[in-house]
Amino acid sequence: MRFRDLWRDFDWALFGAILVLSAVSLVEIYSATKNSQFEQNTAVRQLVWICLGIVLLFVVAALDYHTISEQIPWLYLAGIGVLVYTLALGRTVSGSKSWIVLGPMRFQPSELVKVVVIVAVARYLSELRNVRHLNLEQIVKAGMICGIPVALVALQPDLGTTITFLPILGIGLLVRGIKPLTLVVMLICFVLALPVAWPFLGQHQRDRITNFVNPEQDLKGSGYQVNQSKIAIGAGGAFGKGIFKGSQNQLEFLPTRHTDFILAVVGEEMGFVGVALILGLLGFILFRALNTAQTARDELGLFTVMGVFGIYLFHTVENVGMVIGFMPMTGIPLPFMSYGGSSIIAAFMAMGLVISVRRRRYVN
Repeated sequence: MRFRDLWRDFDWALFGAILVLSAVSLVEIYSATKNSQFEQNTAVRQLVWICLGIVLLFVVAALDYHTISEQIPWLYLAGIGVLVYTLALGRTVSGSKSWIVLGPMRFQPSELVKVVVIVAVARYLSELRNVRHLNLEQIVKAGMICGIPVALVALQPDLGTTITFLPILGIGLLVRGIKPLTLVVMLICFVLALPVAWPFLGQHQRDRITNFVNPEQDLKGSGYQVNQSKIAIGAGGAFGKGIFKGSQNQLEFLPTRHTDFILAVVGEEMGFVGVALILGLLGFILFRALNTAQTARDELGLFTVMGVFGIYLFHTVENVGMVIGFMPMTGIPLPFMSYGGSSIIAAFMAMGLVISVRRRRYVN
């Protein structure tokens, strides 16, 4: 195969938006960590992850997504095995036993397993022929494909990552077809199950929820982070204080500013214009994925891209809502912006899947 044929119909616009986001991410991560003695070389490490992610994006985009789907049973079993290993022998960070350490490198397997689950759910749903509405058995089977890794991640426990799996299943069921009554019953069961989950939450998770309900109750404790985030964003005004000049950022008043709260750093230093740029690029990526799903060659491509769309729409809405106090704190990163090797690699691979589907939309 000739090189030009290999990259025919490659989505350079999508790739360009990802690169711009990644470049802004590097600048703001450096700004957020340059004065910290504990986070030295963070921007350099992020650059390494981005470069590796770009390579993997091209590799996944070059592969036929049907070929990936054919191997998904083995990839799924491998993913389950890695999650079990993590639960047994992983390293605990911030109360969650969700990391594997290999020499100087550590990674979070659950982020990569998301990509596998996307294709696994897409393969199952695409194989259901002549189905107008899913029956209970089919819903349960799809739920088990997603539910097994969800249960293993929940046991770590990692509530934030756990809930990011759910949009894969939810949007897949909606696109495949589900009776309105069944959907209502599922939503009622979900709501009724929430109080049951309360005793199994860690204290820090309970604090995050109670602080969301009553944000003014503990501004110096559990509510400190969100309050500082809102101060930083408000201080940025329309055009920001300038790169490397945000006081909340540079004076380290804002915790986890290079990871979950990177958007607050953007808001303080680049203002409303910077935040609008970031959200505009993320919106473009999501709408580009929707366009790819609409023009997909087959249902496997459709469900694959919609799974990616569901995850990263949820990531974006939850992270932005968390930063401005409209959503509970969950530790969910902002796609292509927050520091984190595992989440960056997973995001680039997921976009590789989208481009793979797009490249083959006109193939007979």
